[in-house]
Amino acid sequence: MPEAFAAEALPADKAARYGALAEEIAAVLEGERDFTARCATVAAMLAEAFGHFLWTGFYLVDAENPGELVVGPYQGRLGCLRIAFGRGVCGTAAAERRTLIVPDVEAFPGHIACDSRSRSEIVVPVLDVNGRLIGVLDVDSGLAAAFDEVDAVGLERIARETFATGAFPPS
Repeated sequence: MPEAFAAEALPADKAARYGALAEEIAAVLEGERDFTARCATVAAMLAEAFGHFLWTGFYLVDAENPGELVVGPYQGRLGCLRIAFGRGVCGTAAAERRTLIVPDVEAFPGHIACDSRSRSEIVVPVLDVNGRLIGVLDVDSGLAAAFDEVDAVGLERIARETFATGAFPPS
């Protein structure tokens, strides 16, 4: 039940926090098949669970232009509306279909500054049950080097368990 989620009750250890959060997300989303509801819930719960996340959300592959990402549900300031594959951190992660950890966004070639407060970023590809890219999970922080392999493993697990269910992407 969503009203039962209490981020302050999650473990302090980052790996344990991601594990507990993944279980909380799964419990909240149990039986929910709507793609937008799933994205919005994941973004909200991640933003609530980690206070240093400035922007948490999804860029989704545009069905009409599959070489472009379009902003999906998110928490944070206004995001970029569209990002071409291969452009910026999100577009590069989508094109390469791999998680990118960027400790200093200013040092990333072609970084797109959607929020000038962002100092570091992690982007995780989101795949459907057939391994097809449906979007990326993007998290920005105002802290430099805020993300590491623990974040990558935790966010990849959440993306995999939330979206590789066979019910997505939406048609």
